Amino acid sequence: MSKLIFFLGGAGSGKTTLAKTLSRKYKAAFFDMDILLRPAAEAIMTLQGLDPSDRDSPEYKRLCRDLGYRITMDAVLDNVQLGIDSVVVGPFTKETDTPDWIEQELAKIGRSLQDTDVRVAYIYLKNEALYRERIMARQSPLDDWKLANWDAFVASLARKQVAWPLPAKSVTYIDNSADDPWIAFAKLEQDIYE
Repeated sequence: MSKLIFFLGGAGSGKTTLAKTLSRKYKAAFFDMDILLRPAAEAIMTLQGLDPSDRDSPEYKRLCRDLGYRITMDAVLDNVQLGIDSVVVGPFTKETDTPDWIEQELAKIGRSLQDTDVRVAYIYLKNEALYRERIMARQSPLDDWKLANWDAFVASLARKQVAWPLPAKSVTYIDNSADDPWIAFAKLEQDIYE
């Protein structure tokens, strides 16, 4: 049974780094919504006279958010249908609040939760200051809006529950606050693959 592993969590939590490490070790297909959407988002934002690096403003969300999730999930589902373990990175905030979202997505390829091992790794940090420190350290123009609007952005960092009808063992919360990322990876690997 192929695995479909979602890496969720706030910006700067390290979800992409952990997801890539897991994908590399287990030879799973890797899908990052930011990478898949980037060319389209830059074009759309530029055509609207907006900052092409913006990934957080209300304008970006209105123009690009849903397109990003559709592009990402179409690519993911194509691989799941082929029986390839697939790792997908993105916030999925609205989607994880919708109980039947994952079942609707799997139904598009004739799959269900009975024949697809869906897992969620929710990566988080112990406090807001650590998120800010890590976001600043990566020096990405994609984070400019976050830092300039920190008081509004910080609400997105709150840990969330996943409303999908998954067994408790299929959802793991990983604290990635330690300086050594292998601590978080060891727990992640144990929860996902062992």
